[in-house]
Amino acid sequence: MKDNKFKTIAIREGYQPTQEQEHSAAIFLTSSFRFDSAEQAAKRFDDKDQGNIYSRFTNPSVDAFQEKLAALEGAEQCLATASGMSAIFATIMTLLKPGEHMVASRGMFGTTIVLLNTVIQKFSIEVTFVDLPDLDDWKNSVQTNTKLFMLETPSNPLGEVVDLRALSAISKKNNIILAVDNCILTPALQKPLALGADLVIHSATKYIDGQGRCLAGAIAGNNKLIDEISSFARTTGPTLSAFNAWIVFKGLETLSLRMKAHCENAKKLAIWLNEQEFVKKVHYLGLESHPHHSIAKEQQSDYGGIVSFEVIGGRKEAFRLINNTKMISITANLGDTKSTITHPATTTHVRLSDEEKQQSNISENLIRISVGLEDIEDIIADIKP
Repeated sequence: MKDNKFKTIAIREGYQPTQEQEHSAAIFLTSSFRFDSAEQAAKRFDDKDQGNIYSRFTNPSVDAFQEKLAALEGAEQCLATASGMSAIFATIMTLLKPGEHMVASRGMFGTTIVLLNTVIQKFSIEVTFVDLPDLDDWKNSVQTNTKLFMLETPSNPLGEVVDLRALSAISKKNNIILAVDNCILTPALQKPLALGADLVIHSATKYIDGQGRCLAGAIAGNNKLIDEISSFARTTGPTLSAFNAWIVFKGLETLSLRMKAHCENAKKLAIWLNEQEFVKKVHYLGLESHPHHSIAKEQQSDYGGIVSFEVIGGRKEAFRLINNTKMISITANLGDTKSTITHPATTTHVRLSDEEKQQSNISENLIRISVGLEDIEDIIADIKP
């Protein structure tokens, strides 16, 4: 199916029916698999015979999701994990050794920054944080022992963007692996591998599932890198369950349609917010006023479903607006069919120090909305003061 279009791949790729010829993918809820003989078992454990062994590292439901997402990202292979954070952790722990160095964007999910500042540095891995769009900052942070660039573009929650082609040129010149978190846009709107990235990372919990039902993560790239990360995951066990794999597999079937609808609603909301007297500033890449609009227009097919804005005032005014909503869900998750609203400084980025929040522009008057698929007039009405 490599020549098929995106929506066809999303619906048809990645699953072979069993002998029952079911039309919808089956779920393989089993911890282990039987062998025809002791000889066959020995061959499979010795990697001399392909086939299922144990659901910590082989399961048909997980395989189907991995195959479909790899096809959509244009990757040779994909590894599914239990969550987006486990995908990030597995990537870093596989690719870096004690004494080595990585460069990461400040504009990332708060827990990712906490992971890098606490857990990762316990393994004597040095981390340098840079401003996402500043290519000189990336270039000047390279050391002789730098092995990994890690970032998300667009960033959460401000929608900052880096020129991936230019950053890829810097990474390749210095033999550094470039890993891009693509969960905000998904392959429906952006293909980091085609822009020069080596790895794509997902919290499939977000738009890939799209309905807030489960946790899942994924890493996609070439066979060599994914084989290495898979070896780490097989031993350490950040396993995606068969049931959750089935959910995100089915979620991919409607990904293209959902992302188009999210983008349409988000742009209308951003335009409306931009005209409101209670709003100080709107952060949405689809607005020409956004400083990274031109780069986003070049490397993305649309601008995503996340709209962040600063109200006039501080935390008190932000909380008042959030608490006045009746329909929109007050929750820190994103990528759901239901619109969600949160205050990043006290939720998703609460574990950052005051200095780190300031460096990442996470202000007390900042609000993030993951714009859902409700009628846009109802979303707007719910936000009106």
